[in-house]
Amino acid sequence: MANEDKAPVEETIEQPESTVEVELETAAEVEAQQQSEQDQGAEQLQQELEQAQQALAEAQEQVLRAQADVQNMRRRAEQDVAKARKFALEKFAEELLPVVDNLERGIESSQNDQADVATLREGVEMTLSMFVNALKKFNMEPVDPQGEPFDPQLHQAMSMVENDNVEPNTVLHVMQKGYLLNGRLVRPAMVMVSKGGAKKPDAPKIDEQA
Repeated sequence: MANEDKAPVEETIEQPESTVEVELETAAEVEAQQQSEQDQGAEQLQQELEQAQQALAEAQEQVLRAQADVQNMRRRAEQDVAKARKFALEKFAEELLPVVDNLERGIESSQNDQADVATLREGVEMTLSMFVNALKKFNMEPVDPQGEPFDPQLHQAMSMVENDNVEPNTVLHVMQKGYLLNGRLVRPAMVMVSKGGAKKPDAPKIDEQA
């Protein structure tokens, strides 16, 4: 009888131990799962960090390339500007060379005792025409204001002369032509300008009844 009464007590004592083991196993599983999640999160963060570092490195490389391109463009631009300044008058010089050639030929011809003045004059006029045409090709225009109103922006008055036949401040004579380059004044025209003369006395009236 005594043994039979003890058996249920032993079973009752063993049951809590089984529950504790289950709880411990469950806690271990939860901890392991949390650790796994933490490991996965850390791995993901590590990957994101590596990607960010790679993107940063690529961006820095692009910036360096862009800076190098800008420096190369600036260097080429400076070289182009230097060449443009150095050879800016090349085309103009090419147009003037025939003028120089004609002048040299004219001087050579003038040394001949049989040189004809009319022929020399014709050659000089032709050379002058070539020179004027060369200037026009480069948008250089003469300022020749004969008979025009005086313009202080384009003309330089060298003297003033009384003249009752024209309006005051009229250009009477162009002593030296001026020139414009692309509309900008290179040299003003030197001119002689009219001014109003002394007022003439009124003519005496004739008395028709006298």
